[in-house]
Amino acid sequence: MQMTIAEVGLPSRSDDECASKIGLPLDGCFEALFPNESRETILLCTDTYRKIFEDNVQSIKPKAFPKVIETLATLNSQGYMLTIASSRWHKSLSELTHDLGIAEYVSYLVGADDVEKAKPNAEPVLKTLNATGFDASHTLVVGDMSVDILMGVNAGAKTCGVTYGNGKRMELEEAGADYIIDSIDELIEIADNI
Repeated sequence: MQMTIAEVGLPSRSDDECASKIGLPLDGCFEALFPNESRETILLCTDTYRKIFEDNVQSIKPKAFPKVIETLATLNSQGYMLTIASSRWHKSLSELTHDLGIAEYVSYLVGADDVEKAKPNAEPVLKTLNATGFDASHTLVVGDMSVDILMGVNAGAKTCGVTYGNGKRMELEEAGADYIIDSIDELIEIADNI
């Protein structure tokens, strides 16, 4: 985001300001950071970001947070269906699951380009429920940002905030998270109670 802001020539924003917008659709991030800019400038930001992202993704490979792979493997082996709804585009999300080594545990993906209304709207969760045949009352939405929690709440699902990502505990609480965890392996016990 910082590279995009500099390249487009917009006033700088802090790392915290940028991080607080993660989870929103890409144009929503820039609209929130620059509410007085024209739609044309926002679209220039999204195009610039995607170009920079594609250049960087070739050399910077993300790693899974500690215990993520083991926890997903355990939940999968216990029969839980695991899905992902993301603000990334579907292609990028699919590539990420493979790069992280979790693709084999994930049954369904929803990218930002798969929905009309992204987080915090309920549509990504509702689309997932429709595709998988599950009911919101048997669903746990897990995320590190308030938009993730709000998406789950808006869909009528239980929600779990994780504190080791970009969001802050207080933001997750204010969004209405039913559970808040500091380590992903705590999900195993929570899942048994849903």
